[in-house]
Amino acid sequence: MAAGISGRSWPSPRGDYRLLTTLLLSRSVRGRSLALGQQYSSLGSQPLLCGSIPGLVPKQLRFCRNYIEIMPSVAEGVKLGIQECQHQFRGRRWNCTTIKDNLAIFGPVLDKATRESAFVHAIASAGVAFAVTRSCAEGTSTMCGCDSHHKGPPGEGWNCEVKTCWWAQPDFRMLGDYLKDKYDSASEMVVEKHRESRGWVETLRVKYAFFKHPTERDLVYYEGSPNFCEPNPETGSFGTRDRVCNVSSHGIEGCDLLCCGRGHNTRTEKRKEKCHCIFHWCCYVSCQECVRVYKQLQVN
Repeated sequence: MAAGISGRSWPSPRGDYRLLTTLLLSRSVRGRSLALGQQYSSLGSQPLLCGSIPGLVPKQLRFCRNYIEIMPSVAEGVKLGIQECQHQFRGRRWNCTTIKDNLAIFGPVLDKATRESAFVHAIASAGVAFAVTRSCAEGTSTMCGCDSHHKGPPGEGWNCEVKTCWWAQPDFRMLGDYLKDKYDSASEMVVEKHRESRGWVETLRVKYAFFKHPTERDLVYYEGSPNFCEPNPETGSFGTRDRVCNVSSHGIEGCDLLCCGRGHNTRTEKRKEKCHCIFHWCCYVSCQECVRVYKQLQVN
């Protein structure tokens, strides 16, 4: 999926789901990203007025009005994608942090064609497709349903709504894991300009010819990512200070990578918990209260 290369001629996802997703998560004409901040918190629970969503370009506004019935599912799908992004990146320097009270839910992170931008657009698009498909299968939308060719032949005694609509949807975590693998193996591209009859055209070429060429199912990027170690409002990095790290791990969530060479502190926290619980016949449970000490390593 060429989610990080909007506006280029490399193959990219087509169809209504991708464009619907841009209603809530993409660059607007002012170069800002639309998002599900507090101004969209009621989306799905109240009637939606497409004209009230700030930053929509005319094409997006037309799609919103044409698909108004499923827009609550679109909003739910974007939320689902964001939650999955935060799960998949929970131990990384960039952990899919969102910004409250801001049209650009990820800040400037999506303004560049990086790996992170590609993943966010891909997982959000997948979330929208997932939520809309579920809505159609459950019959909550009158504008969609099961494909008629899935219905059984005459006399079988079952129809699409009863049997077919509930077959195929996987757990969304499987899609998140799949796209995370695509993020790890994303292909780096370079932008080339060449002249055609319609004028100068920008295309993408694989940067390293000896690597496997990406397909439409792969993620690509052509701009490098910041290291996300220090806060930087220009790149959207929040830094890693005060994050919890795992000193015993040599992976991405380990202190070596998260601390960015700054070291870490040990924080002790005492928690009161129920313990030594006993079941009494009949019928109640009595427990003692124990104080347990937990240690966390916090990035400097």
